[in-house]
Amino acid sequence: MLVKIWPSQRSIVRIAAAGLQNSRSVHSGQTISERLVEIGEKWKSKTLEGVPRNARVPFIPIKENDKRDMYILSMFPYPSGMLHMGHLRVYVISDTLNRFYQQRGYNVIHPMGWDAFGLPAENAAIERGIDPSEWTKQNIKKMKEQMNDMLANFNWEREVTTCDPEYYKFTQWLFLQLYKNGLAYRKDAEINWDPVDKTVLANEQVDANGRSWRSGAIVEKKKLTQWFLGITKFVDQLRDDLKYLEEWPNKVKTMQNNWIGSSTGMEVNFKLNKKIGKFENVTVFTTRAETLFSVEYVVLATDHPITQHYAKQKSDLREFLHKLPELPEDTKAGYRISDLTVENPITHELIPVFVAPYVISGYGDLPAAVMGCPAHDLRDYEFRKINLNTNEEPFGCIIPDLSRLGQDSIPYTSKSGTMNERCGKYVGWDVNATRDAISTELENKNLGKRTTRYRIKDWLISRQRYWGSPIPIIHCNNCGIVPVPEEDLPVTLPYVQGLHQKGNPLSNISDFVNTECPRCHNSAKRETDTMDTFIDSSWYFFRYIDAHNKVLPFSPEKANKSMPVDIYIGGVEHAILHLLYSRFISKFLSSIGMWDRGISHGEPFKKLVTQGMVQGKTLIDPETGKFLTPNDIDYLSNSSTPKIKGKNIAPILKYEKMSKSKYNGADPNECISKHGPDATRAHILFQSPISDALRWDEEKIVGIERWLDKILQLCMSFASNPDKIVGMTGIPPDQYNTDEITLYNNVSKMVNSITKSFSQNLSLNTVISDYMKLTTLLENAKKNTKIRDTVTINYVKDLIKCIYPVVPSIAEEASCILQTHLNVNVNIYEWPTAREVIKSSLMNLKIFINGKMRFMYATDQSISKLDDMSLLKLLSKTEDGARLIPAKKLKQIIRKKDLISLIFEKQ
Repeated sequence: MLVKIWPSQRSIVRIAAAGLQNSRSVHSGQTISERLVEIGEKWKSKTLEGVPRNARVPFIPIKENDKRDMYILSMFPYPSGMLHMGHLRVYVISDTLNRFYQQRGYNVIHPMGWDAFGLPAENAAIERGIDPSEWTKQNIKKMKEQMNDMLANFNWEREVTTCDPEYYKFTQWLFLQLYKNGLAYRKDAEINWDPVDKTVLANEQVDANGRSWRSGAIVEKKKLTQWFLGITKFVDQLRDDLKYLEEWPNKVKTMQNNWIGSSTGMEVNFKLNKKIGKFENVTVFTTRAETLFSVEYVVLATDHPITQHYAKQKSDLREFLHKLPELPEDTKAGYRISDLTVENPITHELIPVFVAPYVISGYGDLPAAVMGCPAHDLRDYEFRKINLNTNEEPFGCIIPDLSRLGQDSIPYTSKSGTMNERCGKYVGWDVNATRDAISTELENKNLGKRTTRYRIKDWLISRQRYWGSPIPIIHCNNCGIVPVPEEDLPVTLPYVQGLHQKGNPLSNISDFVNTECPRCHNSAKRETDTMDTFIDSSWYFFRYIDAHNKVLPFSPEKANKSMPVDIYIGGVEHAILHLLYSRFISKFLSSIGMWDRGISHGEPFKKLVTQGMVQGKTLIDPETGKFLTPNDIDYLSNSSTPKIKGKNIAPILKYEKMSKSKYNGADPNECISKHGPDATRAHILFQSPISDALRWDEEKIVGIERWLDKILQLCMSFASNPDKIVGMTGIPPDQYNTDEITLYNNVSKMVNSITKSFSQNLSLNTVISDYMKLTTLLENAKKNTKIRDTVTINYVKDLIKCIYPVVPSIAEEASCILQTHLNVNVNIYEWPTAREVIKSSLMNLKIFINGKMRFMYATDQSISKLDDMSLLKLLSKTEDGARLIPAKKLKQIIRKKDLISLIFEKQ
């Protein structure tokens, strides 16, 4: 049989086993990189299609009860116009899993869309004097091309763009459903104001240092009328249902649980000495009712209604409140309301009332106030030292346990001990028993109640910006707040000819603002705030499953079939904002019958994969701390220890988050253009486990390139001796020799390991490692004269199938080589069949000659029946025996379980 070999590939066949020289490919003198780029381009259109619909891949479920539909989703990006390495990592992970499950016969939903509303586009439009929608469309076009360059097989027919009226029509529909169910409401509130972006921020968008999550500005407090969503109505579900998220990282669940921040305790009423407005009591929340015997004062938050009442009357209180922003965050400054006292409900003592900024609003719906127990709380102790004119130690009510006597000074903050003589009938009681008894006593006297409070507040969604979904509300002088009828959706954003300033231009567009009330048909005004963009991203995964529905955001039937998302991939930085809001909206949609809560307790994401951050190589001047560019370094004079130009010192090398200011960024498309999409994809997976930070080092990609080149060389090496490929159906394993059985078993173990890494633990870096081991195993098998090529090529086909999810172009090329030159068909769209390891009946014997182990011999149990001379004759006929057994008189043969020792006479 003659096989035609293309002239451009003769050199490959000629030196297939020669290895690599100077990183040059054996293909037409190209470098390996050039060859890989060429292959990527050659197969690009085909690989972007994924597994063809007509491939008829059999369904091979990972688990027995798996549904055939598989929903794999990566968090959609903001269309900035440029993908960064973090994007590349996320999309390579999702696409690799997408292709793997397609090969197993799953109907994979793997969509992509655009989180397109928000400040970046609006600010960019202001800076450039263009319409943000045009800016967004241009960027989407660029980013689609970049995604195609990385061979991401997305379902573009499901594409959504949140700034498209066809999408935000249903974001507004969602708002209306929340409003109908009493979960969207408007109230006056002290809000977080970003003075740079001139908009309101939710609490979750302010960092621990009091700065805006996006602009970095110090956040100010303002009093405005705002729209909120009642996420706290779902707080028990959001907290309790975390236990069902078995395939979420514990870190993320802990972060959400801490943000929800539940505390169980008592709301205790301290009676005022006079009624202030509607208030007859100051209600405080405490988790330690037993410390009521040590209360010396009560402190109100600065925004407490009683504080505001007195601020209108007392100029010194107004001045105190005015100066608070100038004080440090941990200040214990306070203001005593001289004519106000409250009565301790347990001791009946009258105690003073203060105002102080260390009382933080945020737990529950009641105005914030705390009871001061300086003997048992450090903050209260520090406040007392500054604000109560006394040299006496605070009086406590708890005696430390004997084991702690002498160890705990005032304040004694431990929750163990016994009650002291101040505690009346509770003297000598255990702290925990006293807490429960006092709580019961207060409830029986209607002086308090047991309750659970949460740190989380309702979600503030009003934004005083243009580029967001308009809130579908009309304000009518006659009818009040009127929701826009569903048939009138969407309320579209008006076109603005050049945005010139930050803030809310909608309030200045009369054609938008002035409208008709849908109830009484009199003149009315539209709401001019837009919605927080996190609402757009809180339900987009539902829209993907029914992206072209004109009537509803999605069909409940389709939601029940496809939801929840099976694998959701994105950064841990979204643990609180996006993921918490998405859980809330999903549970709400379930509660109104839009999908079946019984499927997953209303949870939208079954498995959450949080990839680590991509870090860049960062060069720092050790003298100045200045970040350096690669051009600042002299690599020529001393390549092993390069120095800073103009200085005789080496730079500090670190890996840090990529940023323009640190000169450590890397362009994924530049990497793809130099090394090809397949090498880039494999390299980003190989460098680090998914959950770990990835230290990007493009220089190391050469190892991936050499491995890919080995695969192509391995395939071409069979073309040099096509006559060895006997019978395309292959040889059944029961006709294998010992070496072929070993190859079979090793390949089977490797394929099973790769399958497990994909389907169970997502160890995609070890997948690449196993690919390399499998390639080396088959290279050695090709060189082994005891293994027939017809056997080896059968497992080369397995290798090609296995690499398809990560390097689809190389899989297509390798398959093409075997088909073109050997007429060997490889269905790369079908995952290799799982095989059980063959348990061989052969045993490996160590053959000793005159006391030295000389070679191994594989045989069955029948060898034990041979006499000495027959055994010697058998061993002498083997390749090793013919070479090593001497032509001398046999003196003795010693036989043991796993060895045969031949002893010859010495001459």
